[in-house]
Formats: sequence, structure tokens, C-alpha cells
Amino acid sequence: MKIETVAIIGLGALGILYGNHFTKAIGKDRVRIVVNKERMARYQEQGISFNGEPCDFQYVDEKDASLEPADLVILAVKGTQLDDAIETARNQVGPDTTIISVLNGISSEEVIGAAFGDEKIVHCVAQGMDALRTGNDVKSVHIGELRIGIDAPEKQTRLDAVAAFFEETGLPHVVEADILHRMWAKFMLNVGVNQVLMVKEGTFRDIHKEGPTRDLMIAAMREVLPIAQKEGINLTETDLENDLAIIDGLTPLGMPSMRQDGIAKRPSEVELFAGTILKRAKKYGLPAPTNQYLYDQVQAIEATY
Repeated sequence: MKIETVAIIGLGALGILYGNHFTKAIGKDRVRIVVNKERMARYQEQGISFNGEPCDFQYVDEKDASLEPADLVILAVKGTQLDDAIETARNQVGPDTTIISVLNGISSEEVIGAAFGDEKIVHCVAQGMDALRTGNDVKSVHIGELRIGIDAPEKQTRLDAVAAFFEETGLPHVVEADILHRMWAKFMLNVGVNQVLMVKEGTFRDIHKEGPTRDLMIAAMREVLPIAQKEGINLTETDLENDLAIIDGLTPLGMPSMRQDGIAKRPSEVELFAGTILKRAKKYGLPAPTNQYLYDQVQAIEATY
């Protein structure tokens, strides 16, 4: 199993970041940006750029069934767009296609697996990048890295193929021995940082200093721990401390994606974070008052749009 072609679904900050990286590394013929006709016309007319430099992308119509399925499909959309992205990907997925999701949260793999077959999924966490899309341009200094791994040994061949493709294209990556633990640790960080800074309308500086905002963030994160344990993931206070060390290294005036959503009055990914926590807390009979508070606050904010 060798990866020759990659299809990218979603042309937000990460879709542009990876589309640009792969196109420059292996040429546009092997990289497909899959979109509907309307978006294709708009992108071709207006152009897409990365750090001000125009991107030379190969656009493919989502309805075009004439191409062979892609070897690798990368879903790079927001959680609110996942169902649409799955439909966009339909003509790119065949029996040998491997799929990775760079979405936040811990549930996108389940949704994608239900649509295309769990055996095609290589689990992935995107971290350390600073890509920010403004209009049709993405600004980025740090490409970050993809943490990849599998939840079943029979997927090893697919994992090896993805790792080899990332080697070929020079994409920073780490193969994780326990990818589910890594995903839950990042999920816990996002549950705190994203939601609290949207509700409190702040920047990372507001959670760096001791006080009620940081306390609220830690309380939200701590509610993830018992749920993870119930799911068979050994997430502990040590993981929470590690997350706090990452948070304390974030650029003080920066802000997470949900805060950016709030400013732009876009639907946020609250269902991926507090929504997931509340469903699983109910399933296991666990309390999650902080995430309930954050969920209600975000719903109230979004109701004003």
C-alpha cells in the first residue's frame, strides 16, 4: 500500500496549509482540493494564498466520479461542517483509501468510520500550528505536526503508508504508540481553552494568570478525567498538568478558534466539546456542571447572532 494521491476536503486554514505543503512537495497532479462547483469558480476567480504567495491548486469537482479514488483523504473542516464534508468526499473514497481527520474533538473518527468503514481510519491529532485564515489568505509561521496512530493492529499497513507519505513530503509527524490517549489529552485542553475564552471573550493571557478565568478552565478540563477513565483511557492529573504547561506557552495575545468564531458570529464547535462531555457524562451518571454552564453560555451567545 503506497500513497500516490491525496485529496483534501475543506479549504479553511488547515486545508490551505496542508494543500500548499503537499502541492509544493510533490506537485499539484497528486494533490486534489475537492470542492463543489460554486466554490471552485470562486477560488479560481479570487485565488487562494499562503503567507501572501498564490497557491497553485488542482481543484476537483466533488461530483466528478471519473477519477480513481484517492489513496489518502484528509478531512480538514470544522465540526459543524463534518456531514457536508463526508458527502464531498464520497467520490474520493474507495476500498483502499485511508482517511485521516484533523478535526478537533474525539468523535469525528466515529462519524467518518460509520460513513466509510472504520477500517479506513488512521487516527490523527493536529497540534502546534498557528495557521489563521483571513479572507482567502492564510498566515502561518509554524506548520506544527500531525500525531498519527491506530486503534487496531490490523490497520498497521495503512499507518505505515501514511507515515511513509509524510516522510516523502517532509510533513512533520509523530507515530504514537497510544493515539487515543493523545487525542483525549488534546480534547481535554480544548474543552478548557476554547470554551472559556469564547465565553469570557479573552485571549490566552487571561488564562495564563491565576484567577477565576483560569479556575473555570481547569474545572472544565477536570470533568474530562472521569469520563476518559470510563471509556478505558488512562487520562490523569499528570495529563492535565502537561496540558497546562502547553497552555502557558501559548502566545499571550493569541486566541483559540472558538473565540474567533464568537468574534465573527459563526456557529462554534461547542457540540464537539461540552456537547460531547454532557452526552458521555449522562451515559456514565457523572456530574459535569462546568461544561453545562459553558454549553449554556455559548448557546446564549450564538442565539444573539
